[in-house]
Amino acid sequence: MAEIQSNEGGGKKKKGGSKQKKLSVHIDFTPMVDMNMLLITFFMLCTSLSKPQTMEINMPSNDKKITEQDRDKVKASEAITLVLTGGDSIFYYSGLPNYKDFNSLKISSYKSDGIRAFLLKRNTQAVYKINDLKEKKMQLKITQEQFTKQVSEIKNGKGTPVVIIKASDRATYRNLIDALDEMQICNIGKYVIDKITPGETFLIKNFRTKGELSRNAVK
Repeated sequence: MAEIQSNEGGGKKKKGGSKQKKLSVHIDFTPMVDMNMLLITFFMLCTSLSKPQTMEINMPSNDKKITEQDRDKVKASEAITLVLTGGDSIFYYSGLPNYKDFNSLKISSYKSDGIRAFLLKRNTQAVYKINDLKEKKMQLKITQEQFTKQVSEIKNGKGTPVVIIKASDRATYRNLIDALDEMQICNIGKYVIDKITPGETFLIKNFRTKGELSRNAVK
């Protein structure tokens, strides 16, 4: 509340003979403090704190029971290996690596018509089923819990590709994040991050030399 206090006397007289009055204004800010506390309480109750966004990453198992033959079986049937080498380019190959044919290694990009188009094509059935579930969810035919459960079953079902992501020394964190984003966009449920092997390093060098290394190895 504002209070006005008048102070008379001691001042010089005006020509009319009346004394000059001094006015002092005192403003009480106590109600403003109460109002601020009410506003803070209101926003705390009516808003939600930002939730941290997390991304599930499947790392390769250290279980010794998983043999190289088991990995080869997976690679030969459903595996796609992505090799990150930095920049905007990404290498990939399907199944087992073919060290004799440099054309077995393909080069692509992170654009929508690059590696994404390839992964969507390989995962067509799962993408179609998940899009159908999204329509049912929008129409309230299924609940969020049912949607999440069925999507997980589709992503990890038989026939869906297994993507192995490998990064070279020149790859950046941005390359890895972009590759992981493609897993979400393409509805890839089975993917791991593994170490690049000397064989894959040879594949890249052989690709860049258009098979010169493999020809020299035969000689």
